[in-house]
Amino acid sequence: MFKFKITCDQATTICDKSQYGKASFFEILRLKIHFVRCKFCALYSKQNNRMSRILKTNTRKDAICSMTKEEKEAIRTAFEKKTSIN
Repeated sequence: MFKFKITCDQATTICDKSQYGKASFFEILRLKIHFVRCKFCALYSKQNNRMSRILKTNTRKDAICSMTKEEKEAIRTAFEKKTSIN
């Protein structure tokens, strides 16, 4: 049974690999067994799959999938202002 035991770091790596069809059957089996005892990794996998599906369906030419430089700078400025107060 020790062969099937994996850490949470290994589980997230296998989860990411399985999304792209790169995980082996044995890795997926180990991942499913890990999900039985670790609800955090199961939630990570569920959310990761959901985000991937959303991004795949939102690939139209007019869809915005990243922020502009101005938006990034506004967030950076707000963050720096917030951290300098504390």
